[in-house]
Amino acid sequence: MFHYPRAGRFMPFAAYDHDMTADRAGVVVVGAGIAGVACATELVRAGVPVEVRERGRVTGGRMASRRFDGRPADLGAAYFTVDDPDFAAVVADWQAAGLVREWTDTLVAYGPRGREEVTGPVRWAAPRGLRSLVEHLAAGLPVTHDRLVMTVEPGPRVDGRAAEAVVLAMPGPQAALLLDPAFAEATRAVAAQRWASTLSAVLHFPSRRWPDFRGAFVNDHPVLSLVCDDGDRRGDGAPVLVAHTTAEFAAGHLLQPTAARPAVEQAVRDLLGLPEPATSTHVHRWTYARPVRVAEGGTYHLDADGIGLAGDAFGRPRVQSAWRSGRDLGRALADRLCAG
Repeated sequence: MFHYPRAGRFMPFAAYDHDMTADRAGVVVVGAGIAGVACATELVRAGVPVEVRERGRVTGGRMASRRFDGRPADLGAAYFTVDDPDFAAVVADWQAAGLVREWTDTLVAYGPRGREEVTGPVRWAAPRGLRSLVEHLAAGLPVTHDRLVMTVEPGPRVDGRAAEAVVLAMPGPQAALLLDPAFAEATRAVAAQRWASTLSAVLHFPSRRWPDFRGAFVNDHPVLSLVCDDGDRRGDGAPVLVAHTTAEFAAGHLLQPTAARPAVEQAVRDLLGLPEPATSTHVHRWTYARPVRVAEGGTYHLDADGIGLAGDAFGRPRVQSAWRSGRDLGRALADRLCAG
């Protein structure tokens, strides 16, 4: 059970008869990416009142999609893979709803030995954008957008309001900005995380003039790390590429990402031998794009102060890891709060 510094001993959640007063929230989940949504789903399923607060205008987190001339393009995660049976069941639901498709098990790699095909697990894509998958999971959840959380203090209290527990479903450096230092365990957990940056560029071309490929890992390149044929990935054949830069290149452009457009476009054209310039290029900054140090000791963090942490920093940097982290944390919180 939780023990709160200011509120005394934590009462089992059942003692509240699921009736939260106006000045006390149930569980506050901060972040409506796939980890936060998976966590909230388990809590709601267990009958635990939840509030999901998202600082952005839409659900999705790093499974981000943006529309250009009515067409979605994925700005965050490029695809996802599946090897967890429970996650496979979620994917089957997405597939039944027409939201996902098997994309490819073969990509190419550009490196010192030139261009090579590399085979791996099946990569899945979403014709309406990966964000649509998180939105599907979040249907029916109490998500409030444009809700910036400023502080999480002992109690726990979120921006001054008492809560039964708080879940921070976000990269550790962002969680660190919210946490009161009195939360020693959670502060140590987020401080141990290390993250890499990237820039994502959506490039629209007049026509499809590049070599046949679906996606390409780019090794030992000063600018690029991954390039995807978004028309192939989406299944509509649009002349659109999405490029992701190296962390080193991104680090030099985080303050003004739009200034990186010419260099990114030229790098893509040089890599693929494209004769025509792009008709438009949009660059998106991800200061915390992927974890580079994986947390040890489980798929999530939950301490005696009522603070939970979830996301792909608690596993391999994959969509599946983020989902499982949130799912597992939600179940653990539900078990603890509902214990009588």
